Amino acid sequence: MNTLAQTKHEWFHNVRGDIIAGVVVALALIPEAIAFSIIAGVDPMVGLYASFSIALVISIVGGRPGMISGATGAMALLMITLVAEHGLEYLLAATILTGILQLIFGILKLSSFMKFIPRSVMIGFVNALAILIFTSQLQHFVDETWIMYALVALTLAIIYLLPRLTNAVPSTLVAIIIVTAIALIMNTGVRTVGDMGALPDTLPVFLIPSIPLTFETLAIIFPYALALTVVGLLESLLTASIVDDMTDTESDKNKESRGQGIANITTGFFGGMAGCAMIGQSVINVKSGGSGRLSSFSAAVTLMFLILVLGNLVVQIPMAALAGVMIMVSIGTFDWQSLMNIHRIPKTDATVMVVTVSTVVYTHDLAIGVLAGVVLSAIFFAWKVSKVEVDKSFADNGTKAVYAVEGQLFFASVTDFLEKIDYSDKINEAVIDVTHSHLWDDSAIGALDKIETKFEQQNIKVSYKGLNRESSKLKEEIGGLSKASGH
Repeated sequence: MNTLAQTKHEWFHNVRGDIIAGVVVALALIPEAIAFSIIAGVDPMVGLYASFSIALVISIVGGRPGMISGATGAMALLMITLVAEHGLEYLLAATILTGILQLIFGILKLSSFMKFIPRSVMIGFVNALAILIFTSQLQHFVDETWIMYALVALTLAIIYLLPRLTNAVPSTLVAIIIVTAIALIMNTGVRTVGDMGALPDTLPVFLIPSIPLTFETLAIIFPYALALTVVGLLESLLTASIVDDMTDTESDKNKESRGQGIANITTGFFGGMAGCAMIGQSVINVKSGGSGRLSSFSAAVTLMFLILVLGNLVVQIPMAALAGVMIMVSIGTFDWQSLMNIHRIPKTDATVMVVTVSTVVYTHDLAIGVLAGVVLSAIFFAWKVSKVEVDKSFADNGTKAVYAVEGQLFFASVTDFLEKIDYSDKINEAVIDVTHSHLWDDSAIGALDKIETKFEQQNIKVSYKGLNRESSKLKEEIGGLSKASGH
């Protein structure tokens, strides 16, 4: 497929579905953007402008069509201290720097590091996110009457049952319209979008953050920008992988990294806070029929249209309707199959999944949870492959001992390996047979040096058999260093 045909396909292969999905997404973006602004300690318009500009820019330059990006809770949590201590202008500068770092990340094609995130961590990430989406809706039930619960139940019922009758219109959009109409007609008194904060009444304008361009300023914003970069890309690339699976299509992760960078740079100059891909909104988009770039574009345009033109109607949408939509999203996001199969998968994988979920839910930080899962997976993997077997036999009338090594020799296995070498045998030569082994690091070479040293002290010759090319090269380069240094 040539570039022009591919571009046409990404934008116009699903016009109706993308536009309708974009409208649904835009409705759900408003309360979230306002809520995330409040978390970060800034005016609601900062989050709304961010969701508009990021969704608009990413629809053009992103690498994953059909994925929605905007202001997110994970990013907002990282901004609290910066905003409290230095104010909005420094947040905008940190947003621009975040974009620059993400752009560099994409140019250097570092998204390949995603392959080091195991499936158990990915599933844990998704399940934790589903739990966070659900728990974030509980605040809307505080001090509310039974009417709130009834409207949420009605929303859930419409979203669940309508697709069984027809898929002509998204059930989420129908639910929002019906529940809003009921709330207005019956004057229920439940909280609305307008109760969460005032909506802006103008389009965002270009501005340069009013901060001193000094090394001191860089020292203030760089740690925050780096944290935002890592969390933003982690959430974006994991979300891209999830949308890949949902749509059974591939995406360009490095292009997505560059796109996220360009979107955040743009947002910083237009008064918005840093953002990234939104798994909840992306799931809403795909489930509502959106799969192309037009869905993100229409979500951005609809968002601004709703705020500027229909702001008076939007503020009357009851939070019950949007809470119901998000609860259904959390139910759809959670991988229920993983819960049913948890007793079948290896205990180490199950442990990694539970630790990832627990850490994210406890810290409300996706990056920390994923990092914990990856580190634990690495430890379990090292433990599994550190098992080494040594079979000793004798040759030449008992004057030669042959140690046949089976397993990987690296830092985690050399202790067990060394314990299996016997220096008390009355022999003339010791042969280390590594035909079924591999030398991976300095620790492995150091262990061989130690064996050589001990045998040579008893005038016993040491030779090797079966060294593969990589192991032989490593031994040639650093073998004997630990002997020479006396270790």
